[in-house]
Amino acid sequence: MSDNASDSAAAERGLQGADQTIASFEDTNNGLVWRAQSFLHRYPTSIPFIVLLLGVVIFSVAAPGKFLAPFNFSLILQQVTIIAILGIAQTLVILTAGIDLSVGAIMILCSVVMGRTAVVYGVPVLIAFPLGLIVGIACGALNGVIVTKLRLPPFIVTLGTWSIFGALNVWYSQSETIRQQDMEASAPFLQWTGTIIKPYNFFAQTLGLDWTFLKGWVLTYGSLVMLVVALIVWYVLNKTAFGRHVYASGDDPDAARLAGINTDRTLIGVYALAGFICAIAAWVLIGRIGGVSPQAGQTANLDSITAVVIGGTSLFGGRGSIVGTLIGALIVGVFRNGLALSGLELLWQDFAVGVLIIVAVTIDQWIRKISA
Repeated sequence: MSDNASDSAAAERGLQGADQTIASFEDTNNGLVWRAQSFLHRYPTSIPFIVLLLGVVIFSVAAPGKFLAPFNFSLILQQVTIIAILGIAQTLVILTAGIDLSVGAIMILCSVVMGRTAVVYGVPVLIAFPLGLIVGIACGALNGVIVTKLRLPPFIVTLGTWSIFGALNVWYSQSETIRQQDMEASAPFLQWTGTIIKPYNFFAQTLGLDWTFLKGWVLTYGSLVMLVVALIVWYVLNKTAFGRHVYASGDDPDAARLAGINTDRTLIGVYALAGFICAIAAWVLIGRIGGVSPQAGQTANLDSITAVVIGGTSLFGGRGSIVGTLIGALIVGVFRNGLALSGLELLWQDFAVGVLIIVAVTIDQWIRKISA
């Protein structure tokens, strides 16, 4: 009996030790760091939003009276409009665990097709504009077909098509710039996105609302186009089956295929949609510069990736949002503008953006540990 009693006591102590070990493990997992990881994993957009707020506060102090001026905020918004639209296209691709190095080249090629077809060759803008959109869709679809059918890495494929589209741009444009005056005479519709609007005057004259806080704000129709594109793509990603397929294909393509998702068709659709959005960016680019230049947007590829990464979209696919990309583009614009107003040289602006990219990717890796 004494042996049985001692065995029972030992077993009880063992169970208590195991319970304490489990409790200790649970306490570790439920600590402050784990909770922060879990929160950021559920709400990745919170990080860029906090960074944006910090940037606004810092530069408001560093450049008092200048940074918070309504016109300055309007300038920032106009500067990031094109990058934000390209960032939306890039977000779609990165959500599938890919990357598109050709978005800038597609944008420039589409702008050249729209402008040169309408101005130089005299084709009605009702044909030239849709032709540019079709070129964008075709370029994006070509990327998707090569990636899916040849099973090549998206980085390599889009690096190659970047050169191809760039060569086509030089060939079709003949390295000639179309002046603003020629655009105004032949295709003013292509410049519509650059039209300036003043919200205060609009609400005062249209609705009779004297909203004085809107005085000094200056917007363009291009910025409104950006918001419309963002809203539509947000709806597609969050409210449609195609959007769920995009996330699933990026998170775990094998599981997505087992679940009955045609991942190849999804990828081709993503790249084609990205190409269409790049064509919309081309329209906004024409309005921004007033004409067509085959040399415009040389850094657009890297800028779009920067906006997406800083906005919290994971380079490993399956996690990210359009809202985060818009915030990421604003962060880049705010930091560049704030540093310029503070009197720092351009090299320090590039330095700050580089630091933001590294920090964003580091945080993404840290957050991913919660699902490991």
